[in-house]
Amino acid sequence: MRNVDDAARELRDAGVRTLLPRDQDYEEARLPWRRTTEHRPGLIAEAAGPADVRAVVRAAGAHGLPLTVMATGHGAVRPCDGGLLLRTAAMNGVRVDPERRTVRVAAGALWGDVVAAAAPFGLAPVSGSSPTVGVVGYTLGGGAGWLSRRYGYAADGLISAEVVTAEGEILTVGGDDHQDHPDLLWALRGGGGAFALVTALELPLYPVAEAYAGMAVFPFENAARALAVYRDWAWDEPDRSNTALMLMRMPDAPHLPEPLRGRPALGLRAFHLGDAEEAEAVLAPLRAAAGTPLMDMLRPITFADTSALFGPPPGPSRAEGRLELLRDLPEEAVAEVIGIVEDGGPVAGVEVRHWGGAMDRPPEGAGPVGHRDVPFSVMVGAEAAGPEESGPVGEAVAKAAARVRPYATGGSFLNFLGDPEATATAYTEEDHRRLVEIKRRYDPEDLLSGGHDFR
Repeated sequence: MRNVDDAARELRDAGVRTLLPRDQDYEEARLPWRRTTEHRPGLIAEAAGPADVRAVVRAAGAHGLPLTVMATGHGAVRPCDGGLLLRTAAMNGVRVDPERRTVRVAAGALWGDVVAAAAPFGLAPVSGSSPTVGVVGYTLGGGAGWLSRRYGYAADGLISAEVVTAEGEILTVGGDDHQDHPDLLWALRGGGGAFALVTALELPLYPVAEAYAGMAVFPFENAARALAVYRDWAWDEPDRSNTALMLMRMPDAPHLPEPLRGRPALGLRAFHLGDAEEAEAVLAPLRAAAGTPLMDMLRPITFADTSALFGPPPGPSRAEGRLELLRDLPEEAVAEVIGIVEDGGPVAGVEVRHWGGAMDRPPEGAGPVGHRDVPFSVMVGAEAAGPEESGPVGEAVAKAAARVRPYATGGSFLNFLGDPEATATAYTEEDHRRLVEIKRRYDPEDLLSGGHDFR
């Protein structure tokens, strides 16, 4: 039986800061970055270290409170209603070991902090596109970033994890001296956070200081030709390159060239580990198909600066997105992608991305990240201005994505999956069965129920 007041009293006695709905800071503390999910917990606890996390886990179990963990809330998919919301933002330590080329991050660390700490040593992580995204959630969900075609998924590189189990036991899994729980380490390498509460991760860093990156924007009428060329060009894309074509509805803003204001446009987003001459030689076929750029922001840049190139704004968002995975880009699928933008409505844009590279070559000990051999994705996105628009915008995005679905595999990628009931689509059947078994072993009562469903 749930007993919020007793749990709060127990945690306060243990030195853990807690907030009840009647407390002044509760309203701000309950909100995730992804505002399409609304948390209304019965109790909020703010952890300062692993001992606090263990106290929270034990209190949640003792008082029948389902537990949801939130560092930033970028990956929030299930509302915490009446349960216990554990905030880990205060656990934000980052420690770089330049000799071993590794970094140890605490549960609430952000990618911007890691990138900044690694940059003075000429090193970089397999980070996401936004500096405000939390390291742990991104990594546990797979983690596809700028360096993934060269170095693989972030989850594949996970060296070790310090965790608190649903029984309140602190464990270190992975690393040279901690191989007692290889099944749990495997699950954490892409299975998400449903198996144990992560308090720290150790991740690899790579010798990357500079790149050639940015976006060039072209006339929308060249989109069909550019996508047709991209479909064939992608099979030979070098691992040091990471690209996507963006079909966008541009805002009517004075800082944009007049031909782009309030109109659809074609964007080439690129990241290349090499100099400008080499990068432009690789991108030449795409540029030729896209025509004369209306804006060209591709340039040499430090890796630290790329973390803010294309990421979402630092403030909260009501963005809606749907991802579909495709084995090819047939003409019919290309026509639907173009039609989504041409038809207007709330859909802001469609991204067509090439994956592959090292992501398609799992290393020994790789985790359950699924559908590695699927080379393309189509992401449909839109932003709701307020809560009253979230429903209609979400419906519009779902309807637009359905236009592409006949050409898709039916699979998904956990980091981009907003439906916790569709978790199985992110994995092969065999890996999903194994994840369910590991969930039953480490969390049989489903205490960690705030994310994706592995019951």
